[in-house]
Amino acid sequence: MTAAAPEDSTGTTAGDVPGLDTMLAELAEGERRWAATSLAERGALLTRVHAAVCAEAENWVRVASRIKLLSDDSPLVGEEWLSGPYALLTSLDALARTLRTIASGHGPLDGAKFGQAPGGRVSVPVLPLTVRDRLLMNGFSAEVWMPPRVDADTVRRRAGLGALRPERTSGIGLVLGAGNITSIAPLDVLYELVAHNRVVVLKLNPVLGELEPVFRRALAPLVDHGVLRIVTGGGDVGGYLAHHPDVAHVHITGALATHDVVAFGPGEEGRARKAAGTPLLDKPMTSELGGVSPVIVVPGTWSAADLRYQAEHIATQRLHNSGHNCIASQVVVVSGDWPQREAFLGHLRDALRTAPARPAWYPGSADRLADAARSHPGAEWQGAAGSRLLVELGGEESPGAAVETTEYFAPVLGVLTLPGLGSEFLDRAVERANRDLFGTLGANIVIDPVTMKRLGRSFDRAVAELRYGTVAVNAWTALGFLTATAPWGAFPGHTVTDAGSGIGVVHNALLIDAPERTVVRGPFRPFPRSVAGGEFALFPKPPWFVTARSAALTGRRLTRLAQRPSWARMPAVFAAAFRA
Repeated sequence: MTAAAPEDSTGTTAGDVPGLDTMLAELAEGERRWAATSLAERGALLTRVHAAVCAEAENWVRVASRIKLLSDDSPLVGEEWLSGPYALLTSLDALARTLRTIASGHGPLDGAKFGQAPGGRVSVPVLPLTVRDRLLMNGFSAEVWMPPRVDADTVRRRAGLGALRPERTSGIGLVLGAGNITSIAPLDVLYELVAHNRVVVLKLNPVLGELEPVFRRALAPLVDHGVLRIVTGGGDVGGYLAHHPDVAHVHITGALATHDVVAFGPGEEGRARKAAGTPLLDKPMTSELGGVSPVIVVPGTWSAADLRYQAEHIATQRLHNSGHNCIASQVVVVSGDWPQREAFLGHLRDALRTAPARPAWYPGSADRLADAARSHPGAEWQGAAGSRLLVELGGEESPGAAVETTEYFAPVLGVLTLPGLGSEFLDRAVERANRDLFGTLGANIVIDPVTMKRLGRSFDRAVAELRYGTVAVNAWTALGFLTATAPWGAFPGHTVTDAGSGIGVVHNALLIDAPERTVVRGPFRPFPRSVAGGEFALFPKPPWFVTARSAALTGRRLTRLAQRPSWARMPAVFAAAFRA
């Protein structure tokens, strides 16, 4: 784990131990400074980071688009605005607001109107929280479900995490950054600093290495305060830091295989340590590791427009960022008894075939596509030059197919057909997802309002039975990622030896202690069909759809709104969004 590596852009390698050791020594001093930094001062520091991110937003998106091989005029650049600077700016704003609230002697959940979720759970609303939320995300909502038997007083009292005792710092944390979504690494840094009172060394993923100077400028206030250091390099650099005695905690966003190498070591020796339950890493570790996310399509009576829209919706969940997402939907569960099954699958094929062409930019994507094709000989190639793969599975008789157990991190989409209608189908689909699909990060349900109302409590029970960290109903779980106040992570219960989709949560700007899951809800139809169908939702086709023609303009204008909130900027956002 400590073999020498080529010098990175900072001049520091794993073989150049004094360079890394010097950074850690500086962070040890920075920890003392962080302990003496009041909540009010921390909030002001985050406000300065906000300003620095604003100054770098254009350059950030330009560099990210170049890494991902997107042309400057592509609507898909909107993905880089929303999942890059926009996500970080909204999180900085929410975290600074939470710190100011605690500094004033109040709790971040004071005044929140808690609800009740199935199984005696307390639910905490996290979207919408402001008038701006209600306007921008009209028709969408999110709430956090706490574990059963945790009462409201306990939830309210414990909210705040490390910010309740800011003088009690927790050493140096290592963040091993993700290589796909550009805001993940800085968001993880913020959570270490605020929620856990840990100063941070951030090791960037080499895939996003070109963003290093952007991050150095955007996060400069944290670097200047002595609480953040940024390094680049390969696995040897990360391995040296992870096992360094001065590092107290490791957080990783990536693949389970990478997590296991860090925790247990590489090769046969590492696998033997994992089997024996004896990690090589002698310190706590948290993680977000992805998985195979399902979309459960509950049968109903849909119009042709509904079939097309939801097919585009599901195609987006697979094709966003060219399929290189930990939360990309990978298995669509449909009913074999649904009279509209064939029509829906026809629209899904059309959506996969006609979605904008784009390169599979993440390293190894072509190999993973080829592996999926070999594992599923009957799969259909879709899109230009066979760039996307659709796999139709059997039903109950063939669990354990590769597409159910392997996170492909590429444009591979499986279709699983199960028998039944109504609650019978839904219960069977939930059981299959919990039992046979790898991971617990996120699950999606698509259901029309009439069918949802008819199912009533059995639908709520099904949502509660899904063992996933985020469950989205008529939305994509990625909206949970994008919501700063929502916790983001796997379903609780994983361990280092059985990490699944990860351990712990991030984002969580209200600093809710030990949440169970986030439940996101959205409209079944876009405006104006939503209103015509009885849903009071004024949201058009979402800008994160891969087919949204105005995605780049909407993403840019939303980011400008997050940079400097103003009612005067809202009409421009709406004008762009309604051109999708």
